[in-house]
Amino acid sequence: MTERDASESITRHALATAAIMTGFSLLATVMLVSMHFATRAPIAESEREAKLRLLEQVLPHSLYDNDLLQDSVRIAPGGELGNRDHTLAYRARLEGAVSAVILEATAPDGYSGDIRLLVAIRADGTLAGVRVLAHKETPGLGDYIDIAHSDWIRQNFDGQSLAKTPDDAWKVKKDGGQFDYMAGATITPRAVVKAVHKTLKYFDAHRQELLAAPAAKE
Repeated sequence: MTERDASESITRHALATAAIMTGFSLLATVMLVSMHFATRAPIAESEREAKLRLLEQVLPHSLYDNDLLQDSVRIAPGGELGNRDHTLAYRARLEGAVSAVILEATAPDGYSGDIRLLVAIRADGTLAGVRVLAHKETPGLGDYIDIAHSDWIRQNFDGQSLAKTPDDAWKVKKDGGQFDYMAGATITPRAVVKAVHKTLKYFDAHRQELLAAPAAKE
């Protein structure tokens, strides 16, 4: 075999290898794209169901007959709700009329950092329910704010309102307010009470805006 023949053989081999590798890459790309489209719908449905389960924890189904996820208002970060990013306020309706609004709020002053809350408020300003979405409080001590560990959050907030409880009473009993707390873990409930109070005040100040604003697109 001449030097030229050897060179051409090497070139042909390199081209064949490159073609095979390109083919495998294209096949892998097609498979990934196909897998993405095949799983996108089930994943989206799973996320939708998980979100609905969260909303249903704070709002009795008797208060709405609409699709909560299709009726929301976009809320800017900051302000009395304390959120660091945009959030959505979900509106519950009965026979077309808004019966309640579900808001996200953040208590930035928990013992171990942010405490994220989901707060449902009836159209008349009464709390329908409050739940902790995420927290880093001390296990076995500050985590009693979580419904999975204690009924504290339901006992203290269900049915509460600005009309029922004056501003100066929105404190834990240790600070002269009316809300219960666990001895040795005051910072955590103090932060939650403050955040829920601020959320009620936000709703009161923005009630008409929340009830009448056009639905946002997620």
